[in-house]
Amino acid sequence: QILSKGELQVSDKERHTQLEQMFRDIATIVADKCVNPETKRPYTVILIERAMKDIHYSVKPNKSTKQQALEVIRQLKETMQIERAHMRLRFILPAKEGKKLKEKLKPLIKVIESEDFQEQLEIVCLIDPGCFREIDELIRSETKGKGSLEVLSLKDVEEGDEKLQ
Repeated sequence: QILSKGELQVSDKERHTQLEQMFRDIATIVADKCVNPETKRPYTVILIERAMKDIHYSVKPNKSTKQQALEVIRQLKETMQIERAHMRLRFILPAKEGKKLKEKLKPLIKVIESEDFQEQLEIVCLIDPGCFREIDELIRSETKGKGSLEVLSLKDVEEGDEKLQ
């Protein structure tokens, strides 16, 4: 009965290391998904950890790290310049539905990088990752499977050294 219904006692040190590990995992996810909106460069994990300590974020052991990371991003936006890195997508839409679908997609798109309209409409653009599912469903339902959506990069960040003047 103890084995089937009993609970495992976890020592204080074990619990502490588990929470510390989750804290680090959350900071890693946030650093991976976010950039400084001015420079488009990613933040370091250590900087995110420090910012999380500054806002006194406490880890919830029964919630997933990804859920908590999204929560942390919302809280950090109030104190520092941080935003989710944009996703780069390419849509290829049939000519008939292209014009009308583009108007529906416009509010969800952040930046249109290139647009090519010959036999079909091809758009390369940057979007907020939170809108991806909505855009995907819109393209599928409107084009009845004829349109295609391709993820070119999961996060649009600047790489390399910054030049100081």
